[in-house]
Amino acid sequence: MDPSIAPASRAAVVTPNDTAIVGARALYIGTAGDVAIASRRDVDPVIFKSVPAGTILPVHAAIVALTGTTAANIIALF
Repeated sequence: MDPSIAPASRAAVVTPNDTAIVGARALYIGTAGDVAIASRRDVDPVIFKSVPAGTILPVHAAIVALTGTTAANIIALF
């Protein structure tokens, strides 16, 4: 199976941080709010506004920034 479309095989709790590398292929949002995601270390985060609880964001997230993130209980999927 093409690894770029295969389901996640690992998961980890995310603590939003403006510099820590997460490297997730998707994020599960446990508690609704905004999520600030940078696709690479050298780009500014984009804020996904009002993400509902229970959403899986199918985006590569190098960084889940503390600044701009109000959602909680975020799980990185790899």
